[in-house]
Amino acid sequence: MSRATARRRLVLPLDVDSVRDAERLVRLLSGEVGLFKVGKQLFMHAGPDVVRRIHRRGGEVFLDLKFHDIPQTVALAGVEAARLGVRIFNVHAAGGATMMATTAAAVRDVCRRERLRRPLMLAVTVLTSLEDADLRAVGVPDTAAKQVVRLARLAKASGMDGVVASPREIGAIRRACGRDFVILTPGIRQAGDDRGDQKRVETPEAATRAGADYLVVGRPIRDAADPVAAARGIVAAMARGLAAR
Repeated sequence: MSRATARRRLVLPLDVDSVRDAERLVRLLSGEVGLFKVGKQLFMHAGPDVVRRIHRRGGEVFLDLKFHDIPQTVALAGVEAARLGVRIFNVHAAGGATMMATTAAAVRDVCRRERLRRPLMLAVTVLTSLEDADLRAVGVPDTAAKQVVRLARLAKASGMDGVVASPREIGAIRRACGRDFVILTPGIRQAGDDRGDQKRVETPEAATRAGADYLVVGRPIRDAADPVAAARGIVAAMARGLAAR
């Protein structure tokens, strides 16, 4: 696989507290990454306009707000995400089958009626900051790996396009949900990188080789002395992983 293919699968989180900093990263890295992730911090600071600003600069957006509410509320939020033109948005799989199915149907319907490009709809399984003990503390008796696969199957049955899951569960999700089910993977670190608050991590090459479709890589790029060189290094590692599949 070419580096161009790998680049399109690299997602950079804009986890910054100002539009100025977000736009600086978009200007610097729009030719080096495939999507920019807008999460709660930046969205709460700048609102939907920051997505429009990224689009005006030619960037694609993964809207990472992890919707989790009653079915109609999440469906309406998903419709507005589609109207905003984001490439990907996500919901929490723990919201249940009805919530996911209602959202998937509403988004498909509005995109067909209004001739919108349909975004990929992903369901968050188990956050990469959680381990087995954390799940037991909130009443989930199974391991993180088993819970991820359970939620991935539920998401697929509910009409979602794929899931967000740690690199440790990629193989199990592929076996359970097939080759066409999209897997977006955070928790990516190069060997020797600080893990930060991530607990279930893997390298870019290993995660891509295992079957991840998109990788979210933040601090190793944003905090690098040369972010462009860091992004290119990640893309090169991803290309090696893709070639080894």
